[in-house]
Amino acid sequence: MELMNKILEVAKSDKKRIVLPEGNEERTITAAQHIQAQGFAYPVLVGDDKEILDKANELGVDLTGVEIVNPEKSDRLQAYIESFYELRKNKGMTIEKAEKIVRDPLYFGTMMVKLDDADGMVSGAIHTTGDLLRPGLQIIKTAPGVSVVSSFFIMMVPGSNYGEEGMLLFSDCAVNPNPNEDQLAAIAIATAETAKNLCKIDPKVAMLSFSTMGSADGDLVTKVRNATEKAKELRPDLLIDGELQLDAAIVKKVADQKAPNSKVAGKANVLVFPDLQAGNIGYKLVQRFANAEAIGPICQGFAKPINDLSRGCSYEDIVKVVAITAVQAQSVK
Repeated sequence: MELMNKILEVAKSDKKRIVLPEGNEERTITAAQHIQAQGFAYPVLVGDDKEILDKANELGVDLTGVEIVNPEKSDRLQAYIESFYELRKNKGMTIEKAEKIVRDPLYFGTMMVKLDDADGMVSGAIHTTGDLLRPGLQIIKTAPGVSVVSSFFIMMVPGSNYGEEGMLLFSDCAVNPNPNEDQLAAIAIATAETAKNLCKIDPKVAMLSFSTMGSADGDLVTKVRNATEKAKELRPDLLIDGELQLDAAIVKKVADQKAPNSKVAGKANVLVFPDLQAGNIGYKLVQRFANAEAIGPICQGFAKPINDLSRGCSYEDIVKVVAITAVQAQSVK
């Protein structure tokens, strides 16, 4: 796939340390071997080193060169505990609670990123999105000027001419259940920036609804309409338009009829869904019915990159998300 090949080359140009806190999980162990072999990042497995190596041996996986960090043996554990306590003491955190929490591999891995012992983190093969977001929001927090963390999928639809020769970004499909107008506007802007910086395309952002340019009304439509206007006001340099029905967003013939004056309609390559139900259902429909590849969910908005996986992911999916995380880490200032 051309996009992933480009991402891998960019990742190789400035290799980053990416921590994998689900270190004893089979797909993660296999992915670490492939990441090390391909040489685009430095994978770091977190967990009991003996257990990880025994599991790798059972799988026939060679972890030569792959760093394994056991929280219980780490000389950084105490620093992480003290730092986490300082971050959360105003929220009622005690040093005793911190000592227990930071030993959790997800919290330990997040502290590695926070204190620059790793450049990014990927988990989710055996944990939920909430398990990832909780330490992320407590420890990493949002980037300056960013009001909301969101997610996107890169959808690669074989044989399709929609979007950028079959590539589209779908957002938000994993994080925000029911974003308000301001959050929806922020999600649109963040995904447009992702399209430019990661996918190297000129974003054309469609704010999706069951209405196109006033064809229907009601609170659900008003939210999308107002979010569109707020996004345009905040970033007049971006092509963002709505509200648009899906067909008007990506099919030129429909766009010519329903939204003839729109610079986005019929040409959209970024689709912003009005809520999580629509986004999650939408990406899975395309994935299954169109035999599309869904890369993600990838998070955007954190001060440093930490990313989620589907619990049904393959080791190849983990490899791809690590590559994307490594490229995101190159942009952290």
